[in-house]
Amino acid sequence: MEKRTLHTPDLTARNIERIADLFPQVITEARDAEGNVTLAVDFDLLRQELSDHIVEGPQERYRLDWPGKRAAAFAANAPIAKTLRPVREESVNFDTTKNLFIEGDNLDALKLLRESYLGKVQAIFIDPPYNTGNDFVYEDDYGQSVEEYLANSGQIGVDGTRFVANTESTGRIHSNWLSMIYPRLKLARNMLHQSGVLFVTIGDREVANLRRVLDEVFGEQNFVANIIWQSRTSISDDLEISPNHNHVLVYSRDRAELRFWGEPLREDEYTNPDGDPRGPWKLVPLDANKPGGDTLYEVMNPATGVGYWPPSGRSWAINRKAMQALLEDGRIKFGLKGDSAPKRKLYLAERSERGDTRTPSSMLLDAGTTKDGSEELARLFGKKGVFDYPKPMSLVARLLRYATTGVKDAVVLDFFAGSATTAHAVMELNLSDSGSRSFILVQMPEETEASSVAAKAGWPTIPAVARERIRLAGKALGADLMGSDVDLGFRSLRVSSSNKNDVLRTADATEQLGLDALELSIKPGRSGEDLLFQVLLDWGLELSLPIVRESVDGREVFSVDDGALIAYFAESVTPEVVRVIAERGPLRAVFRDDAFESDAARINAEQLFREVSPATEVRTI
Repeated sequence: MEKRTLHTPDLTARNIERIADLFPQVITEARDAEGNVTLAVDFDLLRQELSDHIVEGPQERYRLDWPGKRAAAFAANAPIAKTLRPVREESVNFDTTKNLFIEGDNLDALKLLRESYLGKVQAIFIDPPYNTGNDFVYEDDYGQSVEEYLANSGQIGVDGTRFVANTESTGRIHSNWLSMIYPRLKLARNMLHQSGVLFVTIGDREVANLRRVLDEVFGEQNFVANIIWQSRTSISDDLEISPNHNHVLVYSRDRAELRFWGEPLREDEYTNPDGDPRGPWKLVPLDANKPGGDTLYEVMNPATGVGYWPPSGRSWAINRKAMQALLEDGRIKFGLKGDSAPKRKLYLAERSERGDTRTPSSMLLDAGTTKDGSEELARLFGKKGVFDYPKPMSLVARLLRYATTGVKDAVVLDFFAGSATTAHAVMELNLSDSGSRSFILVQMPEETEASSVAAKAGWPTIPAVARERIRLAGKALGADLMGSDVDLGFRSLRVSSSNKNDVLRTADATEQLGLDALELSIKPGRSGEDLLFQVLLDWGLELSLPIVRESVDGREVFSVDDGALIAYFAESVTPEVVRVIAERGPLRAVFRDDAFESDAARINAEQLFREVSPATEVRTI
């Protein structure tokens, strides 16, 4: 029976819960007036979340801290003037695929994807740099000049992205790595569905720090497990103890909403030695850790007359009435020989019918190794050494099964794509269970070394290797489709500067005689497809919507999602074209702003839509 508190609700506690749901990273621990530890809000961090500049104000508290943390938090929230440009020639089945491969800084990519995929991602798998002391991390200091960058940066990506060699000699090896991972995890959390799951692989060096960061970003209550994955079987003799494992940290978006599926049932664990008509079974214990109620009693073996009590300190998992019903139904056995404590029969057929699974173990000793991953790539590419230490598909597919078995149309995100193991695993999973999962992969434009196997074979960057893997995997899997409609394509996109020119001018800076020379609002060289994807991002629409090219008055028109959005980006537009589009009644329509001859022409177009298709939302770019 619930005991009433006889006082009004604690509104402060309730408000803290609401803030924790929006910003779990600002929740810390403090002592109240009686000295008890209680949850509290770190107002410095909350101010940072609500500010467009770096907020100062350190204060002693329980939390993970490092030089540059405030700047890292600011980096997650800072706006960017960028877009995603489609690269049709690098894609496969561009118009119809729901899969995305994005080349560029993943911090930028996550910001661009945030509105379109807010709360829509069911599973995130990432394999970030392990911070071994020799790898590269992103440099997110956008304030550096070119001269400063050339002096400080260890490597330049093909798009100018800064990578810094994170070596022991920097003196900030942990701080640099934490500043890199922190804003990316903050952005990724918001993209997860309430029932979604995050998997992060990491080595021993940063697992403790990463756990603390994830506790802060996702909330400690949303920690699910630290899975130990046997990543290699060979023993290394150059250390006191051979490091043969990696960690997989698992976090939920909301533990109360978590949807998790286990391993397939193993038929070899079930037998039927007594010829039970319900088929093969196995025995499971009936005692529990004091669940309460009528659960402490003696159970008699009807064949021997021997009575059994639950083990000391425990009780039966069910009450007397339920136990008697199971006995009468023949679902209780007193051990295989009839001379031990009662156990319940668990039938394979019934479990299979319910869709039951085996609870996964925190030890993965049979999920493949990095050697297996290398061999998979070698078979696919026809040569060894294309990519170092790739994760095996068996590991990634297993984790994704945990998160997506019951969500066959799940969106899977990997923003440290590497050789695109995640894309390959998603396609394999869809083929195995007729799923329609889609993937979003992001990979920084890191160059392959000139002497590497990849570079010599014609893949000058890691994204080039990844895209080729997806193509090769699609061809290999295509032979096994047998009428299946598994999506083996992908849309290739690149992070780029905005399609819009900075055309704002003050009145004093604009001379009347120079109006004809003012810049167009769209940058030269940007295609209609470039503008279309800018519109999808600005409207917060998914970038995987089907696209059809049509013609109106001899000009290219894009019809998105079966005409829900119609985009016309010709440099001039006539009232006749506007009417044709309005008569189709799209939910949204968009035109180039500079395509209208005058303000009056633009106003007339708006009036025409109000008359012909008043529900259409009309915009210009």
